[in-house]
Amino acid sequence: MVFMLSPLLAAAAPATFSWSPKVGLVMIACHFLAWAIAKANIQLPNEGTPMPNAKFFGGMSHASVVSANCLGHVLGMGTILGLASRGIL
Repeated sequence: MVFMLSPLLAAAAPATFSWSPKVGLVMIACHFLAWAIAKANIQLPNEGTPMPNAKFFGGMSHASVVSANCLGHVLGMGTILGLASRGIL
């Protein structure tokens, strides 16, 4: 029964695309947006373990930097997949 469904499952799989500089630029733009959101919304951005060079990271702590980068990856993934499914990337 599973072998009969495998061609249908293969047909339903989304088309993949290869990496290009456009994909990198979209991810970088999403990271800038995530850092702006984090700087504006984190109430205590310098609370916790400090980064080695706090000025380079905008005075944000380790947890704030990690959370901003996580948000950037989530936004980037959604944006890249959405743009790819529309054929823009």
